[in-house]
Amino acid sequence: MALDVTQYPNYSIVIPAFNESARILGALRSVVDCIRERGWQAEVIVVNDGSQDATAELVRAFAADASEVRMIENPGNRGKGYSVRSGLLQALGDVVLFTDADLSAPIEEAELLFTAIAQGADVAIGSRWLERGRQTHRQPLYRQVFGRCFNGVTRAVMGLRFADTQCGFKAFTRSAAQTVFQLQTIEGWGFDPEILFIALKRGYRVVEVPVSWAHDERTRMSYLKDGIKMLQEIVIIRWNALLGRYGKQVEHIHRTRLER
Repeated sequence: MALDVTQYPNYSIVIPAFNESARILGALRSVVDCIRERGWQAEVIVVNDGSQDATAELVRAFAADASEVRMIENPGNRGKGYSVRSGLLQALGDVVLFTDADLSAPIEEAELLFTAIAQGADVAIGSRWLERGRQTHRQPLYRQVFGRCFNGVTRAVMGLRFADTQCGFKAFTRSAAQTVFQLQTIEGWGFDPEILFIALKRGYRVVEVPVSWAHDERTRMSYLKDGIKMLQEIVIIRWNALLGRYGKQVEHIHRTRLER
């Protein structure tokens, strides 16, 4: 069932994309098929982060035959954090979710996050580590070690008591998303701890949900260069908190119905 554009969707699914021509069509087919099979009233927003390949053209062609899909263009290559923020703040759904273009967590697992929110959570985050047996293809050992070390730092420095802060599979009520993402400042890979820190600071209920997950070898993250930057961003987050930047009032963005 295609999206009825005369109504607000129940769900928005945001996919940040940078040079994803090899994966984006497969991802969109999987997401749209899932939406239609489950009868979700949902939209799919692809945020093109200044791609230099055919990503934008492929998304436009796909969207021509899939009313669920629309694309947002970033002003150049700004980073994953910027892309997720842009997509979620422009989303129309009552519940908004972001997922990576590789669909390491199958889109069907979104139902677990949606259920958690329906049961009272403001934020539901997918976790690869609560039930390790759900990992169908694990990361190489060095990536696992770095991930656990980074998680340990976020626990110690930021007080984030989650098994997995970095899984790119998170859902929010519209109200929580509007508040959290207007206060977000980190535009790169390290934005995940910041949005969780903001959510807790603003009193939102955050629930961690075990999800199935498979590592994609084509990941672009450099665990040396990006890892060092993420550690620097943790310091920025703590500094922002000391300056009171996460306590500011925000104005929720009113929804406008889709026009085609």
